[in-house]
Amino acid sequence: MPSVIDFPVQLQFHGILSTIGLLDIIDISIVAVILYRLYEMLEDTRAITLVKGLLILLAVTVLCNVLELRVMSWLLQKTVTLLFVALPIVFQPELRRALGHLGEGHFIMKSSFLDDDEARSIVNELAKASKNLSATKTGALIVIERKMKLNDVSATGISIDALVTSEFIQNVFIPNTPLHDGAAIIRGKRMIAAGCLLPLTDNRELSTELGTRHRAAIGLSEQCDALVLVVSEETGTISIAENGRIKRHLTIDKLKEALMPAFASPQVTGLKDMITGWGKRI
Repeated sequence: MPSVIDFPVQLQFHGILSTIGLLDIIDISIVAVILYRLYEMLEDTRAITLVKGLLILLAVTVLCNVLELRVMSWLLQKTVTLLFVALPIVFQPELRRALGHLGEGHFIMKSSFLDDDEARSIVNELAKASKNLSATKTGALIVIERKMKLNDVSATGISIDALVTSEFIQNVFIPNTPLHDGAAIIRGKRMIAAGCLLPLTDNRELSTELGTRHRAAIGLSEQCDALVLVVSEETGTISIAENGRIKRHLTIDKLKEALMPAFASPQVTGLKDMITGWGKRI
C-alpha cells in the first residue's frame, strides 16, 4: 500500500506528463538526434576529450554556486566564458566538418552506400593493390570519399574517370611518374582524380617517423570524413587515417575490416555475415 508521502510525487509526475504534447515530443526528438549526430562526429577524435573536460568544468562551476564558494565561482565563470570564446578556434576542424555535413545535406540523414557485393569487390581490389605496393615499397596515398564531396581536393590533381582495380591503382603510383607523389581520390567504385594535393596536419604530437604522406592523410581526415589509405615508401607499412587519427602496421585482413564501412552499410554487412555464418553451420 503506498504511503501518503508518495501521492504528491505521483501527482507532480502526472502533472508534468499532462503538459507534454505532440510538438514537445517532436522537439525533444529533433534535439536528441542533433546531439547524437554531434557526438558521433566527435567520437574517437581529440575533441571528445576537450568536451569531457568542459562538461566537468561546468559541473564544478554549478557545485561551487550551490555551495556558495564565491571566489571559486567567480574564477570558474570567467574561465568558462574565455573557453566559449576559444571554442571556435580549438574545434576548427570539427566545426568545418559539421558545416560540411550540413551543406551536403547529410547531417541528419546518412548517404547511400554501394551494395554489399560491389563494396566487397572494391575493398578486395584496394587490399590487393596495397599488398603489392607494400611488397615493392611503392608509396601510395588513396583518399576514399564518404559523405562529404571532395571536389575542391580533386580539382588540384588530374581528372580521371576509371573503375577501381588493383592493376590500375598500381599503375597510378609507379615511381617517377607525374601522379606518383599526389593522392588518388576514389568516389564509390571509380577513381575520379589522381596527383591531388592534400593539406598537412598541424599536429605537433605526431611521431617523427611519419613522413609527408602520413601527415597529409591525417591533415585531410581532420577536415572531412574521408578515409585515407597510406602505403609507406620507406617501410612498406600500410596505414589508415580517419578523424585526425592514424592506424599503422595494418595486416591485409585488418585493412579490409577498416575499408568496408566506407563502402557498405555496416548493418547490411553484419547481417550478411550473420546469415553466411548460419548457412555454414547448417
